[in-house]
Amino acid sequence: MEQSVNTKGRVIIAGAGPGDPDLITVKAMRWLQQAEVVLTDRLVSDVILRQYVNSDAELIYVGKECRRGASTPQESINEWMIHYALRGKLVVRLKGGDVSVFSNILAELETLVVNNIPYEIVPGVTAALGAAAYAGIPLTARDHATAVRFLTYYRLDVVPDSSWKDLAATGDTLVFYMCAETLDGVIENLVHHGIHKEKQVAIIEQATTPMQRIHVSKVHEYHRQLQGLPLISPSLVIIGNTVALHEKFGWIANSNSRDPYFKSVASLEKHIKQNNQEEHVSRA
Repeated sequence: MEQSVNTKGRVIIAGAGPGDPDLITVKAMRWLQQAEVVLTDRLVSDVILRQYVNSDAELIYVGKECRRGASTPQESINEWMIHYALRGKLVVRLKGGDVSVFSNILAELETLVVNNIPYEIVPGVTAALGAAAYAGIPLTARDHATAVRFLTYYRLDVVPDSSWKDLAATGDTLVFYMCAETLDGVIENLVHHGIHKEKQVAIIEQATTPMQRIHVSKVHEYHRQLQGLPLISPSLVIIGNTVALHEKFGWIANSNSRDPYFKSVASLEKHIKQNNQEEHVSRA
């Protein structure tokens, strides 16, 4: 499909992939090269922003980092999308990973529909696929798992008590997003409900980036081997029979670095303020 700027303005909601800038899709890259305004999440590689975004585009950081109390309210993101689109701008709303997996896309789509703004959705490589590939863990594999489930447990009430028995018994691979702070609860529930003693858990920090680190143990040995491990965001958890394949097929060594690959929201705000000051001085 030919991509051209709509004179009435439009919004492109695009996924940037999980970290490695080479995992961005060609389509998302092309939209970034045409964009007049880019609203970007925190979990987007600086390389993408430097190399692929139109040099004349206005770049606005709208990151979320709830654990540190520094987040852009969703209402503000919605307002920026509408503000620029109604002025005839081509806006790219750039999200880390894929746009439809735990990305709060619904609020943005509803806003665009209510305001009659044309839009397009461009999928990206979600964190589960990137993390699994870069860890050498097939999410499904013959004789290991025939299905995979994407879940989150960032709040204790997200997974009802009635579901834990099924999750503990299933042969499906379980992938938990956004549960670094509640992982103890995930493991406790699975063990309590009888998960098989040979099943393993993999915690993948900063997947697909140069700072990637992978920690593996049997689920029943988690509390002895991995509990209390300081994890750097983003971290993703894979549980199931296929995790055992990492030992044979893992192809990337753990990084020795404990530095975060993605900037914090606070540092991004400082960077923006400094750039604005430098631009003001250059125009004076």
